[in-house]
Amino acid sequence: MAGHVQDRWYKTTTGPNGKPVKVKTDRHGTGMRYRARYVAPDGTEKSQSFPDKQKRKADAWLANVEADMSRGHYIDPKAGKVTFQRYAMDWLASQTTDVTTRNAVEMRLRLHAFPHLGPRPLVSFQPSHIRSWARLLEDSGAASSYRRVIFGNVSAVLSAAVDDGYLARNPCRARSVQRPKPSAGRIAPWTADRVFAVRQSLPDRMRAIIDVGAGCGLRQGEIFGLAVDDVDPLTGVLHVTTQVKLVNGRLLFAPPKNGKLRDVPLPDSVAFALAEHMTAFPPVEITLPWLRSDGPPVTRLLYFTGSELGALRRNDFNKHVWKPALAQAGVIPVPGPGERYKESREDGVHALRHFYASVLLDSGENIKALSTYLGHADPGFTLRTYTHLMPASETRTRKAVDEMYRTARKSSTAP
Repeated sequence: MAGHVQDRWYKTTTGPNGKPVKVKTDRHGTGMRYRARYVAPDGTEKSQSFPDKQKRKADAWLANVEADMSRGHYIDPKAGKVTFQRYAMDWLASQTTDVTTRNAVEMRLRLHAFPHLGPRPLVSFQPSHIRSWARLLEDSGAASSYRRVIFGNVSAVLSAAVDDGYLARNPCRARSVQRPKPSAGRIAPWTADRVFAVRQSLPDRMRAIIDVGAGCGLRQGEIFGLAVDDVDPLTGVLHVTTQVKLVNGRLLFAPPKNGKLRDVPLPDSVAFALAEHMTAFPPVEITLPWLRSDGPPVTRLLYFTGSELGALRRNDFNKHVWKPALAQAGVIPVPGPGERYKESREDGVHALRHFYASVLLDSGENIKALSTYLGHADPGFTLRTYTHLMPASETRTRKAVDEMYRTARKSSTAP
C-alpha cells in the first residue's frame, strides 16, 4: 500500500457547484501540519509529522521510506531508537548458551562496550563509531586476543539487531573497520622436565592431576569432575562426560565445553597413577546441582577433592595450590613479603593440554585425532593453534631420504 502525505490544516470537501474545495479544519494553525503515512512490512500503519512549509521534506521522507522497503533496508523508526545497551541486554537474556558463557559475555560488554556504545541508538550506528571505539579498546592495553573476543561479542549483538530489523547493516563488518588482529605469539609448550618438576611440587593429594592433564589432555574443570566410572583401564579409555564449573560463586556439574562428550585414550602410565592416587586418597561422593544452581542434584564419585573432601574450586586451587607449586618448581618467581604471585596465564593448568598436544604431534598423530581428543569444536581451530608444533616438511624430507639411504646401504649397490 502506497503512502501519502496528509495536510491536517485543510481538508477537501465538495463545494456548492459540486467541485472540490479546500477548507480549513479545526486544527488549522496549531500543531504539525503534515503527516506522512505508510503501511510498514508488518502490516501496521506508521507516520511521521512535519511542521508548516515542509511539505517537500515530508514527501522526500516518505519517498526514502518506500525506497528502503523496496530494497529490503527498511528500519522501523521507533525500533531504531532502541539503544545498544538495552538491545544487548535483551539479546543476552534470550541466549541459550550456558550460564558461564552468558556471564562472561555480559561482563565484557558491561566493562568495555556499554561505557562507549551503550547509550547510542541502534539506528544511528556508523562504521566511524566502531572505529573510534576499537581505537579506545586498543589504547586500554588489553591483549589483542581479548580485544578480538570483545569485538566479536559486539559484532554478534549488532548482527542480531540487523536480523531483528533494528539496523540495516552491521557496522563491524564494514570494509573500513579492522577487527583486532590475532596475537602473534605462539604457544610454547612445557618441557617434560617442567611438567614433572611441577608435579613434584604439588601436594601428594593433587599430583595425579598432572598425569590426567598432561597424559590425557583434559581441561581443568574436566579433571575436577573426573569420576571413577569415567576411567576404564581394561579397555584403555577415559570417558570425558562432566566438568565442575563455578557459576556466580556456586559449584555445578555440567557437560564438557560445547557439550562435546568424548573418549580419550588412557595410557597405562596414567591409569597406574590414578590407581595409586585412589589407594592413597579414596574417591569421595560429591553431590552438586546439574547445569544450573537450581538444577537437579547429581552425585559423582570423584578422584580429586580438597583437603576438606569437597569439590575443588578453580580459583582457590589456582591461588593456593597451583601457583605455589609453580613458584617452587621455578616456573614463576617466589613472591616477597606482602607480594602476590606473578600473573602467568601461559602457565595455568591449561599448559598441560598444550604439552599433551605437543607430545602427540611430535609422535606423528594427525590433527583430526588430536582435535577429537582435546574436545575442540572445529579441527581447524586445532590446526591454527598447534600447526607450528607439527614436524616441518623439511624434517620429514630429511628423515625420508636418510631412511632410504639406510635401506640401500644394506645392498651391495649402495653409494
